[in-house]
Amino acid sequence: MKPEDLAALLSAVLTEAVDAGDLPAELRADLTPERVKVERPRSREHGDWATNVAMQFAKRAGMNPREFAALIAERLTGREGIASVDVAGPGFLNVTLDAAAAGELARTIVEAGADYGRNEALSGHTVNMEFVSANPTGPLHIGHTRWAALGDAIARLLRASGAEVTAEYYVNDAGNQMNVFADSVIARLHGRDVPEGGYPGQYVAEIAEQVRADHPDVVDLTDEAARPVVREAAYQLQMQDIKDTLTAFGVRFDVFTSERRLHETGAIQQAVDRLREQGHIEDRDGAVWLRTTVFGDDKDRVMIRANGEPTYFAADAAYYLDKRGRGFPEKVYLLGADHHGYVGRLKAIAAAAGDDPEANIEILIGQLISVNGAKLSKRAGNIIELKDLVEWLGRDALRYDLARYPADSPITIDPELLRSNTNDNPVYYVQYAHARACGAARTAQAHGVDRSEFDASTLTDPTESELLAQLAEFPAVVASAARLREPHRVARHLEVIAGAYHSWYAACRIVPRPEQDGSAADVEAVHHTRLWLNDATARVLANGLDLLGVSAPESM
Repeated sequence: MKPEDLAALLSAVLTEAVDAGDLPAELRADLTPERVKVERPRSREHGDWATNVAMQFAKRAGMNPREFAALIAERLTGREGIASVDVAGPGFLNVTLDAAAAGELARTIVEAGADYGRNEALSGHTVNMEFVSANPTGPLHIGHTRWAALGDAIARLLRASGAEVTAEYYVNDAGNQMNVFADSVIARLHGRDVPEGGYPGQYVAEIAEQVRADHPDVVDLTDEAARPVVREAAYQLQMQDIKDTLTAFGVRFDVFTSERRLHETGAIQQAVDRLREQGHIEDRDGAVWLRTTVFGDDKDRVMIRANGEPTYFAADAAYYLDKRGRGFPEKVYLLGADHHGYVGRLKAIAAAAGDDPEANIEILIGQLISVNGAKLSKRAGNIIELKDLVEWLGRDALRYDLARYPADSPITIDPELLRSNTNDNPVYYVQYAHARACGAARTAQAHGVDRSEFDASTLTDPTESELLAQLAEFPAVVASAARLREPHRVARHLEVIAGAYHSWYAACRIVPRPEQDGSAADVEAVHHTRLWLNDATARVLANGLDLLGVSAPESM
């Protein structure tokens, strides 16, 4: 019995009490499974599940909570799958399931396969998630690593919870930075030092060599004539490097949106016109301003400078309206720690466009990360490249470690820990539990234990009850992590499941112990059933790791 099954049973019992006249009829509409909350008690001694339904509805029923709870406990006792119901404290109901009802979950998980944990908590939500969005003037580095891991994990969680999600990368390919990048490459083409304020690093020289190979005539041009050719060629090469690095990190984007396109298609002027129609544009000192202070920003923002050039803020506004026009009512921005000032201005854009800044835009700020002992990239010169981190620490270890902390907490990665094959290494601990379960399944098969039988009532060991309870919580953890944009909830729950599995593995045998004379013992229903529980655990661990973009090895 899953928690949602118990919630449905409680809803039915409450509705029956209304029908019998024990509860007022006006409660009926609210006694739905969605309103009946079921959660794990703090102590397993208090049962498998607990609910505060009595305290939710007692006042409206004209009863004190304990009286209400006693009424429900009496009706719930004796129902199929319920071993006992106790009233505790001011009116909590503690429910203990019988072994068969609890154990049935193992079969449910195995039969659900990759779908176990998927839910409809965010069904109907259409979300655009923009993250990473590094400038195409250099390789991805440590500053982009956290949002690459977290952004992709959040997108996976949202999809697993029923939302339609588009993962988007905003390419900042407009502005003077692209000319500076081109000039840096041109300087390397001719063996010169990069200009002051240019981009240093071996990667610029490597791009220059590739540009020379693809466009051999460019070296014969003046710098001014070469700039458009080099700018476009270098841009394409650097963007391909970024995409290749993201692919190697297991991060997939559905859309790459060009800032340059916003300029070339007139989207920026259209944004100004649209916001002017909304009544929020003011012409002042020869410039065009958006009155963002009306919507809580700390100052008004210039969109078009007095010289006629649009600002970065104008592109931000055009980009927001572009997303809106593409049919994304919910827009999530994942920004770095140095972007706190963007929160007010982006919400002001949403409000000026006629959206609800509390519902239509969400801005997540990630704190900085550091890596003990990491060396600066030889290619980039002054940064730690993402591809170097992946090669050094491994994709799985890096992604898991970044996912297991809240985004708003600064973290320092411990390379020695992440490279160790010990239980102190969280990713190893979880992956080893999965590999151990796969190994146990192979051993069981070799000894004639298969899933041809299933008797949930045989799963009576306390470690089995604990493991089943943790597996049962997985869908709710996924839904909560998606709703709160917190992948670390999944990572931490996987560690709890791994711990429960290791305890169960030590206490319960899947393969029967040999007879004293060394002959094989008979395989009983409990052994077949334990294999179901073993395989259910492997499935949940694999599903959870996949949500974090981490592999689930079958052997280690």
